[in-house]
Amino acid sequence: MNGLSIETVLLQIFVLFLFAKVAGMVCERLKVPSVIGEIFAGIIIANTILFQWLSLDVDLGLFEVLAELGVIFLLFAVGLETPFSELRKVGGTAMKVAVLGVVLPFLAGFAMFMAIDNNLNEALFIGAAMVATSVGITARVISDMNLTRTLESRIIVGAAVIDDVLGMIVLAIVMGVAMGSEGGILDIILVSAEAVLFVLMVIFLGSILLPKLRRRYAEQRGPSSPLQCGERKRMALSPLPFAIVVCLGLAVLATVAGLAAIIGAFLAGMVFAEFKDKWPCEEDFHPINQFLVPFFFLYVGMLVDVSSFGAIIVIAIILTLLAIVTKWFGCGLGSLSMGRSSANIVGVGMVPRGEVGIIIANIGLSYAFITEGLFSVVVFMSMATTIIAPPLLTWAFRRKMDLDGVCGMPEPSSAENE
Repeated sequence: MNGLSIETVLLQIFVLFLFAKVAGMVCERLKVPSVIGEIFAGIIIANTILFQWLSLDVDLGLFEVLAELGVIFLLFAVGLETPFSELRKVGGTAMKVAVLGVVLPFLAGFAMFMAIDNNLNEALFIGAAMVATSVGITARVISDMNLTRTLESRIIVGAAVIDDVLGMIVLAIVMGVAMGSEGGILDIILVSAEAVLFVLMVIFLGSILLPKLRRRYAEQRGPSSPLQCGERKRMALSPLPFAIVVCLGLAVLATVAGLAAIIGAFLAGMVFAEFKDKWPCEEDFHPINQFLVPFFFLYVGMLVDVSSFGAIIVIAIILTLLAIVTKWFGCGLGSLSMGRSSANIVGVGMVPRGEVGIIIANIGLSYAFITEGLFSVVVFMSMATTIIAPPLLTWAFRRKMDLDGVCGMPEPSSAENE
């Protein structure tokens, strides 16, 4: 740790964690997601005397490791809520919403930065950072309004689940193109194909083949019988360590395949989600993430240089507006068969980017594919869309209620299974 004493390290962990939690609680009281407070805490620490007082200018290696573990476990937890088998149940409307909500923002971000400085890798990562929706923000608003059972809510959640998977595939392709960009077009195609094949192979093995083999084994074995007298009970591996092994193992395999570790962690979560009835671990992972995940968002905040915002604020505002309009329009277009007011709700509900866009930008920064200034632009866009989405979604729901002239909303069935 570059000569830092254990006392200094413990002080750093104490102060950073305290700042993150206090800032998160303040934001929650203000009806703002806690992740915004954690990022702001990191920005304040990095741009004040606290950075030197805590000796963070000496060595940030420990917090880079904590941040990396935090984001790996965060994506694993997201994957746990995204079993592949559930994607087949959300209907064609959710699929159209997700696809259009990925394609339009990516193309807009890519085109904007190709026009600015014609840097392929930079444009790819900015486009990828605009893709994934943060469903947690939308789900919280829907829950607070007691509207989780409406068709619009189910379409939003289902589309956001598909959106996460598509986002990881887009990131895999972007990583492949960026890593192979020094070679010819054939190298880029081969590396990109390898990345996509890795994603599809893990989804197939873990989410289709293994569950099928498990069901066949259960049918051959028959119903389980109670232990007989003198029969020894076999020792079983606890779900939590097994989940950590699977998570870290696939994270390592992803890096071997030339991808980001978070892609492996996300896929590991999807695989484990298929067996949650046998190995439930969501509740066990929650306290781990409560400790580790804030360090990632603190670290993100520390990478933001406030002094650079003067030069990039115009670009940040334009990118934010582009992110809002393309997601709103793309997802609304995909759900237009539900009616204009419902399509408006779905489009607004898919606007917040949150943590996923920041994670993608952080990968681009760590590989030097984007600059610190552009990283700050993505952080601004992610935070702005996260803050603006809840009031917009509340307005969209209330507008539909007023148009329908009812206190609740009907649940038409015609669009659900398109």
